[in-house]
Amino acid sequence: MIRVVATGTFDILHPGHLHYLEESRNLGDELYVIVARDANVKHKPRPLLPEDQRLRMVGALKPVDHALLGDLYDMFRPIAEIQPDIITLGFNQHFDEESLRRKLGDRGLCADVIRISGYPGPLASSSKIVEHILNTREPTRSAGGGE
Repeated sequence: MIRVVATGTFDILHPGHLHYLEESRNLGDELYVIVARDANVKHKPRPLLPEDQRLRMVGALKPVDHALLGDLYDMFRPIAEIQPDIITLGFNQHFDEESLRRKLGDRGLCADVIRISGYPGPLASSSKIVEHILNTREPTRSAGGGE
């Protein structure tokens, strides 16, 4: 049985996330998805949705066999517990494949690292969706309030 691990923040689920998870699942027999903890997201703006909601949404997706939150202190702890054959990275994840392979090897973990191509489309990232919403929606006045 080939175990695959995919990781990410998964804030505001969109077709790019689904593409990443479907392609990851196609590489093996079982897909584990590690959802980033709120406190650990430091390379981009904090997620809009709390970690428990992001975990629930990811766990409900058809390609996902197991969804879990990442470790607060050691990103390799869940990897060591799962012992995957493959770790996939999304097209825009900030990890360098070679560096990640070395760090895995230093921990005695020998998983292949594969980058999944991006989903074609203009709104295939949470930040682009937020930007699109902000640029295309007019501000609304609160109900019952007047100026």
